[in-house]
This record gives sequence, structure tokens and C-alpha cells, in this order.
Amino acid sequence: MNLRSSVCILGIESSCDETSASVCIDGKIYSNVIATQQIHTDFGGVVPELASRAHMQNIVPVVDKALKDANVQPADLHAIAFTQAPGLIGALLVGSSFAKSMSIALDIPIIAVQHMQAHVLSNLIEPPVPAFPFLCLTISGGHTQIVLCHSPLHMEILGETIDDAAGEAFDKTAKMLGLPYPGGPLIDKLAAEGNPKKFVFPEPQIEGLNFSFSGVKTSVLYFLQRMKKEDESFVEKNLSDICASVQFCIVSILLKKLKKATLQTGIKRICIAGGVSANKGLRSSLNNMAAENNWDIHIPSFEYCTDNAAMIAITGYYKFMENKFTELNISPSARGTW
Repeated sequence: MNLRSSVCILGIESSCDETSASVCIDGKIYSNVIATQQIHTDFGGVVPELASRAHMQNIVPVVDKALKDANVQPADLHAIAFTQAPGLIGALLVGSSFAKSMSIALDIPIIAVQHMQAHVLSNLIEPPVPAFPFLCLTISGGHTQIVLCHSPLHMEILGETIDDAAGEAFDKTAKMLGLPYPGGPLIDKLAAEGNPKKFVFPEPQIEGLNFSFSGVKTSVLYFLQRMKKEDESFVEKNLSDICASVQFCIVSILLKKLKKATLQTGIKRICIAGGVSANKGLRSSLNNMAAENNWDIHIPSFEYCTDNAAMIAITGYYKFMENKFTELNISPSARGTW
């Protein structure tokens, strides 16, 4: 490959507990290296200070491997894209500081990337790439949104959570059930063995396209407290059915809002993104709803659903093509705005 005539972007992701680096050349991903942090399982959730320290240990070998996997030298890079917001501030500082230092050393520009926008553009990594405009249901531990994507850099939030995110509802439910962190994937696994209609949890009636999941968490908590008073071993005896029923409720809330968005906009090209989009129950239900409503859906591979630098790199590529560079004095932000 002649990299002199190509646009070569290094992407860096460090918003939470994954250190990741990726190389994107002319809009195609050539490497995507992810280092996960196992230490947080001991504490039942991500510890920000420990996450920052792990990023400092991981970032150099992760970037080095991403470059080698792509057969790219640092001198071949045209720009460095990094997650600027939102996320854990200490973790973001590690990635942004590394990106700035490397850009100064190579005399190339940096590109700040909004994490949730990058999740949306993860749908552009693998063919067939959805045509614009499309709707994207973006679901993670901290965010739940319906986004109207007009172009790679023109997005509009149609609805979002007014309190807790869907991913948080999964994780908090898992904690109530005594499951280890991260609990969301375990609920998905156990749900496959249970009856989703065994227990019924109320769905909040929120106007428009916004979401709410705080009530779901509360109803699950009160339900478990009530049932354990009657039988201390209730959870152990009904674990799969509880997981299946909770997952059915959360997925139902998500897809009802998504269907409402398609009716309001007339758009039937549908994508999903974010860590919770790896949920098999959600994927199966989305496929069924797409068949019923004649939707054209795009679901990213599992690798690109959770936090990864490939989505940062491809977003950086599209911003590079429109000369949307960032000054070195930019600061990371825990609460990013669109």
C-alpha cells in the first residue's frame, strides 16, 4: 500500500476501562487492539483511579501493537484521533495527553472525538454500510439515545434517557441478583435459559422518544424484596426466569421507542450501537421487529459494540476529510455535549 497517497489515522480510546488503539486507512480499519482491565471485578464496578493507572501501563504497548498489526510506521500517520468526552476524567486524560504528545513529536494534527458519536459511526466500519439518513439506537452503561444520522458528521438526538441508562438497569439488576461484575452480559446469558413471560415488570410511560429506566430498577428491587420474604431461596430457584423477564422488559422499552421513531420520521434504516447492542436478546428481538416492519437493519460485530478505538479512528477519518482538527489546548470532559 502506498501510504503517501492515503489518509492514515491513529485512533485512541481510553474513556473507561478499556485501553484501545486502531489504525484507519482511507476509511478502512486495519487494526483494533483492546486491553481490558480485570482488576475492577474485585470491586463490583470500575474504580476510576485504578482505571487511570492501568491506562498508563497499557497505552504504549497497545498503540505499538496497533501500528504493527496495520504495518504502519508512526511517520505514516496523518493525524491522531482520541476520545475527548464523555468518560472518566482521569482515564480521558491519559489518552488525550498521549495523543497530544505524539502529535507534537510527529508534527501532525489531533482530532477530538465525542465518544457517543463514535459509537454511532461504528456502523460504518463493516460492509454493507447503511445509507444515510438512518436511525441509530445507542445503548450503553451511561447513555440511551435515539439518533438521527444525516451524514457522518451531522447527527441529531431525537430522544434520550431522562434518568438511568439501559446498561445501568442491567448492571444494577445483576448486582441485586448477586451476580459478579460486569453483570449485564451474565443476565443476557442466563436469560437465554429462562421464560421471559414468567414475571412482569411495569414499563414507564414517558412522552415522546425519551427513555426512563429508574422505575424498572425500583420495581425489580421491590419485587425481589417481596419474594425473598416469602422464600429466601427465591432468586436461586428462579434466576434464569428473573433474568429473562427483566431483559424482556428493558428490550421492550427500547424497541417500542425505536418503532415510534420510525413512524415519526418515516426512516426504516435502523442501526444499533454501544455496549448493550452486544446483547443477544436485543439483537434477536430487533431482527424479529425488522422482519415485521420491513426495516433495513445494520448490527455491528461484537468487537465494535463495546468501547474500542476503531470507532474513534473512523470518526477521526471523516473529521480529517472535512479539516475538523483540534487545538492542543483542548481539555477532556467527563460530560461531553454534541
